Amino acid sequence: MFTIETPVEKLVMIGPAYQNRLKKLGITTIGDLLYHLPFRYDDFSLISTIEKLQEGERVSVVGTVKKIENVYTKSRKKIQKAIVSDSTGSIDVIWYNQPFLTNILKPETTIILSGVVSSFASKLIFESPSYEMQKEKIQPLHTARFVPVYPETASVSSKWLRSRIFSLLSKFPLLVEDPLPQNIIQKYSLVPQKRALEMIHFPKNGEEARIGRRRLAFDELFFVQLRAAVRRKLWEKEQVSQPLFVNDHLAKIKQVERDLPFTLTNSQRRVLREIFADLSKTRPMNRLLVGDVGSGKTVVAAIAMYVAFLSGFQSILLAPTEILAKQHYKTIQQVLGTFIKRIELVTAETKKSVSRTASIFVGTHALLSQSLELKHLGLAVIDEQQRFGVRQRAILRLKGTYPHLLSMTATPIPRTIALTLFADLDVSFLEELPHGRSPVKTWVVPPHKRENAYAWIRNHIHESKGGNRVFIVCPFIEESQTMTEVKAAKAEFERLRTHVFPEFSLGLLHGGLNEKKRSEVLSAFRKGKYNILVSTPIIEVGIDIPTATIILIEGAERFGLSQLHQLRGRVGRGSTQSYCLLFTYGSSIIAMKRLTYLTQYSYGPKLAELDMQLRGSGEIFGLKQHGHLGLTIATIADVDLLQKARESVGELLTRDPLLSRFPLLRKKTLEDTIEEIAPD
Repeated sequence: MFTIETPVEKLVMIGPAYQNRLKKLGITTIGDLLYHLPFRYDDFSLISTIEKLQEGERVSVVGTVKKIENVYTKSRKKIQKAIVSDSTGSIDVIWYNQPFLTNILKPETTIILSGVVSSFASKLIFESPSYEMQKEKIQPLHTARFVPVYPETASVSSKWLRSRIFSLLSKFPLLVEDPLPQNIIQKYSLVPQKRALEMIHFPKNGEEARIGRRRLAFDELFFVQLRAAVRRKLWEKEQVSQPLFVNDHLAKIKQVERDLPFTLTNSQRRVLREIFADLSKTRPMNRLLVGDVGSGKTVVAAIAMYVAFLSGFQSILLAPTEILAKQHYKTIQQVLGTFIKRIELVTAETKKSVSRTASIFVGTHALLSQSLELKHLGLAVIDEQQRFGVRQRAILRLKGTYPHLLSMTATPIPRTIALTLFADLDVSFLEELPHGRSPVKTWVVPPHKRENAYAWIRNHIHESKGGNRVFIVCPFIEESQTMTEVKAAKAEFERLRTHVFPEFSLGLLHGGLNEKKRSEVLSAFRKGKYNILVSTPIIEVGIDIPTATIILIEGAERFGLSQLHQLRGRVGRGSTQSYCLLFTYGSSIIAMKRLTYLTQYSYGPKLAELDMQLRGSGEIFGLKQHGHLGLTIATIADVDLLQKARESVGELLTRDPLLSRFPLLRKKTLEDTIEEIAPD
């Protein structure tokens, strides 16, 4: 008996060769094959007679093969020419390099052709149409319908995939067991799971495909929510942490705040209250701090680490890159250096052995490889967790510790979506920029204004007596032969320092440099050795240079909205008004709308909402690429489904916390979740 876990090689006509080809598509089981979904549909449902065909029409015809032959071109390539007729007329049909067709499409064979009608020498023709033998009382699978098109690989075509998936769904009706409770299916007007698969693979029309996708998308979001809820319960039930004595040290905490060179925002104060409340409990904190670029997340984390220090505990802060780790280290030293003497930076460059007695450790993944057994670890902070790829279990590998956990992200996420996606976490939002900072003024610069922009930058540097710094960001390191108008960092660096800004000192930064060289270039830029830094998008995160007041982004239409917003965040980090210039070479309407949004709005979550409206069901701010969300069908633009999934999970667990009435649901959820949270 087949199940969705059955290996695909158990199916008829799938031998070792096809097994290896399917593996390239991520297909190893029957379930993988069933959930290998179409990425688009060709609508060939319009059926016409030959005499009514029109050029450019996407259509199907039923006719009889009258003649077919291989014709050689001057270059000795084979073209297959056929004449197909119905009761109203005939049409020429052409295929390329498929000589086997003369053995399949014999004269007097009745076939169905689907394609786009074109013309040649004033005659209508079909060029490379799909074809299928007409069989009595059997609905066509590859033609004359809404035809699914799949991701393919060598020798595994959409036609091959359609045949196997259709066979599975028709021959094994009990193969798909619906995991959702019936009351949830009914409440949200969902179709059964097997029917959803039939509708998404073989829909009658676009509406059926949408209905099928809606059910499968709901399933994904439902299980994201259910696993999150189970993770939260496991976190709360199985782990006990030492409470930190916040109330005993309020005076000292206030002293740190008074010593800051700026006043905390209301958002920072509110978030600190939320964190302090968590730290005072025996259940370890598990909180996500969502804050826009430059909103002051590191300062909040530093004060939380000071509370851990006052309570007799150590803290660690993990960052995804050395540049970002060094930036955090610098900020924490500025905030806490007067109060805490032992703050250690640990990166791949760290040669000395790390002291276990330090109060705060800041570092990259190198910190985890240092074999630290911190018996007094009270707080762990993870920055940009989705970039770092470090899960909670990586922290818990630090033996014997159950620290409070604070994750931070600058990825702009609309509030309602963040609360839903990260249901296993408590979520805090920093919604204000620090006092004294003005929003970055952003302009789209067309090609004919380039020289004017250069002159403006030149004056800006002169007026500041060389104090203000400028970033110039290029999409690529090297020039592209196919995209000659797109600036590349190396070539642009040479052009700018020789012909445009010869009076200034320029630096060059890109991913081809090793970590040490990158740090040296950034340090020189920070100290004023360079007025202008030409860079690739490597500066997207972790660069905090208050004297950087202009960022010029070449080929801005080539960047996503998230990346542009993050790049813009490299300036405007001081009290001086800052500027972002978006250089573009005539782009699509949607790309120009995206750039226009950046000129109008500076708050990340607002931009995320606008991006969601602009892209529809597409990814928002690149979040779809973050594998930790586990979404392949749904997207976080499915706000309505997100909320329904969250609501249904809450109701389900209220009635049946252990899922004892739903063994399939329990098995699927617990197995996946336990695998996620188990230590390596």
